Amino acid sequence: MPSRIDDMVIPDSLPRRGNSLTRAIGRLLLRLGGWRLTGEFPDAPKFVVAAAPHTSNWDGLWAIALFLATGVDFHWMAKKELFALPLLGRLFRWLGGVPVDRQAPRGLVEQAVDQFRRRDAFLLVITPEGTRRRVEHWKTGFYRIAHAAQVPIVLGFVDYPRRLLGIGPTFVPRGEMEQEIAAMRAFFAQMTGRHPERM
Repeated sequence: MPSRIDDMVIPDSLPRRGNSLTRAIGRLLLRLGGWRLTGEFPDAPKFVVAAAPHTSNWDGLWAIALFLATGVDFHWMAKKELFALPLLGRLFRWLGGVPVDRQAPRGLVEQAVDQFRRRDAFLLVITPEGTRRRVEHWKTGFYRIAHAAQVPIVLGFVDYPRRLLGIGPTFVPRGEMEQEIAAMRAFFAQMTGRHPERM
């Protein structure tokens, strides 16, 4: 039976981590920030979460609070050098970080696809903007990863005026990248980041 936090539905099939203490900490952080959760995750053990809009470092803090509150085992990628320091590396891994080699010949997309192939369950969060600054075009790595790994893309959003963290539609990539990304951007256009001028 799915669990629920606010208006967010979390199917049992999603990989989990943490315990009642970490979930309580996450919920407390969200409550202190005035955030509510909404939407429904797909009932699938593997998918890419395209998270937007990303305009502030605060987005990461609220994402971590959501990870803790839901107990869902989300992952994100960062350059392997950030994991080199023992304490910091252990913290990043505990928070779901996956080290990647930016100089590897296979590239980031292939390294991410390999993670999906090797695991029975894997939820990877990627910000399509790739930066907190204003960009005219999204990076397409998130789409290429999902298409190659044959997993859905779930839209994860933040909306500061309404204090909502949520899950939007799910897309199954068919290879029509430009049209599908345009539809995703149209959904995110309804949301407002912490710094709207950077959207």
